[in-house]
Amino acid sequence: MTHNLVNDGPNIALFEPDIPQNTAAIIRTCACLGAKLEIIEPCGFLLSDKRFKRVVMDYMDENQIKFYESSNQFFEKKKNQRIILMTTKATVSYTKFKFNINDTIMFGRESAGVPNKVHKMIKDRLRIPMKQNMRSLNVASSVAIILAECLRQIKLT
Repeated sequence: MTHNLVNDGPNIALFEPDIPQNTAAIIRTCACLGAKLEIIEPCGFLLSDKRFKRVVMDYMDENQIKFYESSNQFFEKKKNQRIILMTTKATVSYTKFKFNINDTIMFGRESAGVPNKVHKMIKDRLRIPMKQNMRSLNVASSVAIILAECLRQIKLT
């Protein structure tokens, strides 16, 4: 199913991603759903990685991806914008949150999430409810879940 989506939707920010296949899958999700992707470097892989290229296929549109050299650069650019952190450490469910069209929704590294200093910088922290004793969902799955809910709320789909 295809929709004519406007690329004025939310931003998805990846904090120092380290698994190429996940980042490639997120690029495809953002491309298909009309979200802008922001990648906070350093990445744990090269964009020329064959695992990355195999998953991203022809969905890589660098006009829809903004790279930041560091988290400092990212937070400086976003200082007047709302950033939402998706984290297993949050107490508020994403289903209880009102998303806005200009939100930036941040996801941490697959291997370590985000550092404590980043947690402290972001006021809005949300989680995806899971069964007890489960650690976390795959980050690409998490992005799809949250982006779908955000688009549903702001009615861009």
